[in-house]
Amino acid sequence: MSQDIILDTQLQQTRNLAWWLYLIHGASFVFSLGAFSFIPLIINYVKRDEAAGTFVYSHHSWMIRSFWWYVAWIVVGAILWITLIGIPLAFLVWGVAWLWKAYRLLRGFLDLNNNKPVPL
Repeated sequence: MSQDIILDTQLQQTRNLAWWLYLIHGASFVFSLGAFSFIPLIINYVKRDEAAGTFVYSHHSWMIRSFWWYVAWIVVGAILWITLIGIPLAFLVWGVAWLWKAYRLLRGFLDLNNNKPVPL
């Protein structure tokens, strides 16, 4: 019985950490367009193994993948920007990337609050 309480406490702590990481990712996204998301990203990498075997593990992976795909699309937009002809397309790529990242953060946050894993 006491081991169940310890496991529940550990799960709650890992869930709370993921909750805070979503908030930090979101704040970084809103205030710096994700430039400071590397800080919660490092914590995601460090703490992901502690959440192994729980639904919270999928949330760490979700945040990590969201970060790297967002960076990839920002780089694609930057390359288009450099070509000058692609400047309008760069704005389109950046806008779609921003909306996609906002969706990923909101979807993950809502699923975490409902104690559900995000799809991998």
